[in-house]
Amino acid sequence: MKMIEVPTKYFVGLLTICLTTVSIQLIPLTKKASSWNRCLNKTSASLSQVKAFQQIDDQSKEVLSVMICNGAVFEPKFKTNIQ
Repeated sequence: MKMIEVPTKYFVGLLTICLTTVSIQLIPLTKKASSWNRCLNKTSASLSQVKAFQQIDDQSKEVLSVMICNGAVFEPKFKTNIQ
């Protein structure tokens, strides 16, 4: 069996195309991660300013921040006595 010889410039070109494609596909992921980090930082800073949350530790604040950024904040249900 005979090996086909391919010039190295084709390998470099193929490598360049592959790296460019992967880089382009990572752009939406980096934007989402950036917005997630901004949400997490702003929420943690906001919770630190609330008097009721100043006594809890940083790990608990982070858990609450993650829940808020994920949208897992539950609205209270009010009981009404309308007749």
